[in-house]
Amino acid sequence: MNELASMDRALDEILVQLGGIVLRLSAPQVTKSPEERRALARSVHQFSICAAHSRDPRVQQLKAELDETLKPQLRLVARR
Repeated sequence: MNELASMDRALDEILVQLGGIVLRLSAPQVTKSPEERRALARSVHQFSICAAHSRDPRVQQLKAELDETLKPQLRLVARR
């Protein structure tokens, strides 16, 4: 059982590192083109699938942050 817990912790560490990488790639300065945005969406989706099985709060926080990156940015438009 101890071996399984050790593997679980190792997987969580990998997910934290992977989530950090994907989060950095989600910056608007990095993902500019529609093709890059689609690739980001696929990466976020794949991360979310893996994160769904993790109980590590860091992984869940990264999942929430990454899900937010896919939401469209709303702009305030004022009429004169």
